[in-house]
This record gives sequence, C-alpha cells and structure tokens, in this order.
Amino acid sequence: MASQSMEVVAKALEQQMLQSARIVEEKLDGELEKLERMDEDELERLKERRLEALKKAQKQKQEWISKGHGEYREIPSERDFFPEVKDSKSVVCHFYRESTFRCKILDKHLAILAKKHLETKFIKLNVEKAPFLAERLKIKVLPTLALVKDGKTKDYIVGFTDLGNTDEFPTEMLEWRLGCSDIINYR
Repeated sequence: MASQSMEVVAKALEQQMLQSARIVEEKLDGELEKLERMDEDELERLKERRLEALKKAQKQKQEWISKGHGEYREIPSERDFFPEVKDSKSVVCHFYRESTFRCKILDKHLAILAKKHLETKFIKLNVEKAPFLAERLKIKVLPTLALVKDGKTKDYIVGFTDLGNTDEFPTEMLEWRLGCSDIINYR
C-alpha cells in the first residue's frame, strides 16, 4: 500500500516537472522567435540604447571621480566635512585617531573599497581636528564610520563589533556591512 502511494506521488511529481519544463521551453522558444523576427532597424535601436547606457555610465563615473570618489583620502578639518558630504550622495567617513591601532586596520580595508565602489566617497577625519563634529555626531569609540546618505548621517559602524569582533576580519565583511546600510551598491 505504501509503495503504491509513493508511486502515485512520484508520477504526480514527474508530471509537474514535465509541465514546468514545457512552460519554460515555450517561453524560451517565444524569446528566440522574437529575436529572430527583429529586423535591422530594431537591432540598430537596441545597439544605440546600449551604447547610450554605456556613455551615461561612463559620464557618471567621470563625475564621481571629479568629486573625489575612487580614492580614500583624509580631509584636513571639520570645516571640510560639510562640503564633502554635501557634494556626494553616499559618503563613508572614518573618524580616527593616529594612536588607535584599529583605525589603521580599517584604513587598509577602506582604501580597497574606495577603488571598488566609485558610487561612494570614502574619506577620513582625525577626531582631534574635529571636536565639534565628534561631539555633534556623538562619536565616543574609535574607530567609528559615519555613513552619510544625501547629506544626513544614516548609520554608524562603531568599532569592530559588526565586523565579526576580530581584528582579522576580511574586507568582504566590511563591504557586506556597508551594503546592509545601502551606502554602497552591494550584490
């Protein structure tokens, strides 16, 4: 009795899988037919749209680079903070102190990510040169990353707690955490 019901279930599953495969095959056939029916004009328009999208992406990349994206750099004072964050949609600002060892660890990872994620500006600011800003943003533990979106501080990464609570966290861990805050395009 049990083997008969197993057989019935197996046959039903097989039928469902065959039906699913037929549906997928029909969709693929439809797409292939559509491509085959495209005339020269349609292909040319498709090519032009793709070229336009590439040009737009290149222009955006150049604009980001002109605004200081693509490199991890220090800003000289807290007065420079506001123009830097106003100038870009997404900014990661590392508040650091020269004598704090973990800040140097973070520097290494941020330099890598700045080159990889041109859509975001990566800067750092010595808290000793920014007492007003550090107090205003309630920065007490170093290192602290302020994640600024559209000119507003959206999130903070304080210390290494969110990064596995270890000094040996991989760059990908920081990249994932920044992606969780939507400050970089993370896939």
